[in-house]
Amino acid sequence: MFTNKDIEYRSIYVINCIRDRDLRVSNGELLLEDIEGSKTLTKLPFQKILALFIIGHIRITTPLIDKCKKFNVALIVVNQSFRPVFYWANAAEANYLLRQRQYQFSKEDISIAKILVENKINNQIVALQKTRKTDELTQSAVEFCRKCLQKLAVIDQYNGLMGIEGLASKYFFEAFFQDMDWGARKPRIKCDAINATLDIGYTILFNYIECFVRMFGFDPYVGVYHRLWFKRKSLVCDLMEPFRCIVDRTVRTAFNRKQFSEKDFNVIKGEYKLKVQKNSDYCRVFFDALIPYKSEVFIFIQSYYRCFMRQRDVYVYPRFGFQ
Repeated sequence: MFTNKDIEYRSIYVINCIRDRDLRVSNGELLLEDIEGSKTLTKLPFQKILALFIIGHIRITTPLIDKCKKFNVALIVVNQSFRPVFYWANAAEANYLLRQRQYQFSKEDISIAKILVENKINNQIVALQKTRKTDELTQSAVEFCRKCLQKLAVIDQYNGLMGIEGLASKYFFEAFFQDMDWGARKPRIKCDAINATLDIGYTILFNYIECFVRMFGFDPYVGVYHRLWFKRKSLVCDLMEPFRCIVDRTVRTAFNRKQFSEKDFNVIKGEYKLKVQKNSDYCRVFFDALIPYKSEVFIFIQSYYRCFMRQRDVYVYPRFGFQ
């Protein structure tokens, strides 16, 4: 099991292998090499690695997996569109008591789900306030989100909880992206540059959260808010909800600073697809935004694990305070 010290002294590394690169183990270190020039680009000691995110195509060797297993390093490979294609970790899968708790948790119990949604809406309010905008749309969105928080206290039906979360998000996005010709949030449809970029950011956040979820031995497919669905890692979807605001702010800031642009996308059959040469730029911006929160993410999931295992009262479950 990971400890706070692991998070403090070990790092998450992102390796761009869209170009011809190779990973090799030599003298207990991980070497990133340029295949064409046989040149070593980076050396990483395994003792300093918490997780490796690899973008693109890579050859994964037995010595690499052996070292990852020895030093408990998570290995995540995503393709050029940021879709995960491989995940390996020496996870605490023997923690059968935890999984037993997950499987026995009543699907009609929305008490923990309400805490996650409450945390998400509170952070949306903070994100709106941090824009320092005082226009009517922003003020109305803040007020509406606060009313949603009041309604959460008396909600006892799953559909009602989903409705409150959906409405709060609708008002949040309309106000938060009002200066960017915002239409509506349409997940995975990629109907415009903002929606496509949000999808990229949420995918990276999802993989980031999954690393920590697997460290404690959770079954990532069994959640408390998102219901069971074929191949959907519902628990990861649950636990990323309070952290979505990090991606939201990153997208807004990057477009305002011209780091991201609609010109970075190709439009194919009405879908905005990021140009391959821009993948590493977008990935770097999102990871630069997420890495500073690695301790908060770890502590959040560690606290969630302890509360869930000990069947603690929902009011002591962790909250992530967006700063």
